[in-house]
Amino acid sequence: MSPPIPYVNSADLHALLPTTVIAAAGLLALVVDLFMSAGRARRWIAVAIAAAGLVIAGVLTAQQYGHSYPAFGGAYMQGGFAVVLGEIAIFATLVSLGLGIGIGRDDQVAGTTAIVLWSTCGALLMAGAGNLMMIFLGLELLSLGLYCLCAMSVRSAARESGLKYLLLSSMASGFLLYGMALLFGGTGSVALAAISAAPPSPLIALGAGLFLVGIAFKLSLVPFHSWTPDVYEGAPLSVTAYMSVVTKAGALGVLGRFAYAALPPATANAILLPVWTVAAISMIVGNLAALQQIDMKRLLAYSGIGQVGYIVAAFAGQTPLGLRYAIFYLAAYTFMNLGAFAVVALMLKDADGSLGVGAFAGLAYRRPWLAAAMTFFLLSLAGLPPTAGFTGKILILASSVGAGYWWLSVLLIAGTAISVYVYFKIVRAMFVRVDEAHVRAERSTNPLPWISIAVCAAAVFVLGIYPLAPSDIIPLAK
Repeated sequence: MSPPIPYVNSADLHALLPTTVIAAAGLLALVVDLFMSAGRARRWIAVAIAAAGLVIAGVLTAQQYGHSYPAFGGAYMQGGFAVVLGEIAIFATLVSLGLGIGIGRDDQVAGTTAIVLWSTCGALLMAGAGNLMMIFLGLELLSLGLYCLCAMSVRSAARESGLKYLLLSSMASGFLLYGMALLFGGTGSVALAAISAAPPSPLIALGAGLFLVGIAFKLSLVPFHSWTPDVYEGAPLSVTAYMSVVTKAGALGVLGRFAYAALPPATANAILLPVWTVAAISMIVGNLAALQQIDMKRLLAYSGIGQVGYIVAAFAGQTPLGLRYAIFYLAAYTFMNLGAFAVVALMLKDADGSLGVGAFAGLAYRRPWLAAAMTFFLLSLAGLPPTAGFTGKILILASSVGAGYWWLSVLLIAGTAISVYVYFKIVRAMFVRVDEAHVRAERSTNPLPWISIAVCAAAVFVLGIYPLAPSDIIPLAK
């Protein structure tokens, strides 16, 4: 006799209420656009609807903090872990849409805005996923929208970006799905709790390894990072900023829950050692590659590879403090990275364009407030005080050393030292006086990035002097 199918109650639906609101906002933006006449008003209205939906979803998500609940029979885990990652994804989506007041032409903005919101729904599902099916559903919902968004530009590089991401991401999804199939074969269940309760076996170890390869691709960890700079460079700026945070938030949610709640304790360290190794390599390779970049999107792409290496290093040892500090650094990275993208957006007349490092030459004399903001964000990315980047790295160092992974701490320090040269070449260019006749004077007329800069700068400073690391974030999957 088959086990009874659990019925869906109001608590299950309430757990997914923020996701439902975001999905409905995307649908509403499409419907309203049908009745709009041609003009830029369509762009502002679509983004306004999305912003309203995201703010409402953010409030609803915050109300779930501290209230753990296994919704839909444990398929979705409501609680602190999902709440914190969900708030990060929601904030990043809100900022990204404002960088260019939507994505694409005026007649495309409603559609692209809806796709962004639905992709965010995928990230929220990944953050709370309690079984393999929910992980795959969230991952594909996130990725399918990004395939389209990366190509949403008139530039030929955008088409190449979308196609490259489609092909390589599909291959990574294949690894992930094959690993899930082996895990299901070894446990007879798709629940993450069943994996942790199963006796160690080669089938589970192989399945976990393939599963982690797919996650490493989504996180852009070396050697699965080669797609990142090309895709970031070709995609519109808003999409690049969105991918740099939201994709990482979703994938880190899956990695955290898998590492802390799914793997059998007896074999967890052996299975996860390759993950800590590629994280260590990413800290060095990402920053070394960033030294050679002259395009800001590519530079921030390689910077992100190094930064995510720091975050994953905090997971080493699966300690509760390591998890808290990883989430803290992800939040800090969200603010400092999106702040840097907002500065780039203000220096671009066309949101689909690209910006070379040379465009920052003499910026401190032309636009001093913008140069000051960019300097502050770069100091945080480099891990210098008094910023959240410095505090976050100190906490990760303490966590990794306390867990016995001192070699990760050594490589984190080495990667940080290299990154100082990466970011200070931009700072140096901003404070060197040049002939303005040789500087391209393009600038955006969009006021929204200024708001993002102010919010992100304040958050980076406050988190730097008062490191608020939430405690109720243990990713239970039982």
